[in-house]
Amino acid sequence: MPIEDADELRRVLGYDRVAVVGASTSYEKAAHIVPAYLGRHGYELRPVNPTADEIFGKRAYDSLADVSETIDIVEIFRPSEEVPGIVEQALAREDVKVIWMQPGIQHDEAARKAEAVGVDVVQDRCMKVEHGQLIRNPMD
Repeated sequence: MPIEDADELRRVLGYDRVAVVGASTSYEKAAHIVPAYLGRHGYELRPVNPTADEIFGKRAYDSLADVSETIDIVEIFRPSEEVPGIVEQALAREDVKVIWMQPGIQHDEAARKAEAVGVDVVQDRCMKVEHGQLIRNPMD
């Protein structure tokens, strides 16, 4: 079951090393706005974008396999049909604890595969919004 409970979302938001698959160099796109916000709030970003050299002042990697630093969360800003391949790359690593799919991105089969090996999954939710509501300005 993908994570939807506020306490579970808070728990996964407690991890701080985020690989942003599909990170954008375009300031107006969610794939730039959301991770830039996360970076301002203490998350260590590892941008993954094969067409960019640098994003957020950090080296941009061609794929998850190329990221040499530790990854806790794989945040996905790519179309849903690309999710299975991204999840495969994530599961090939020993360090990934969470797969986070941004709004409009969902793939139940890939989510089940990740969950079957103990990786938490969040689908169709904005990491910036959840952080703002549950960490920065918790209501409950």
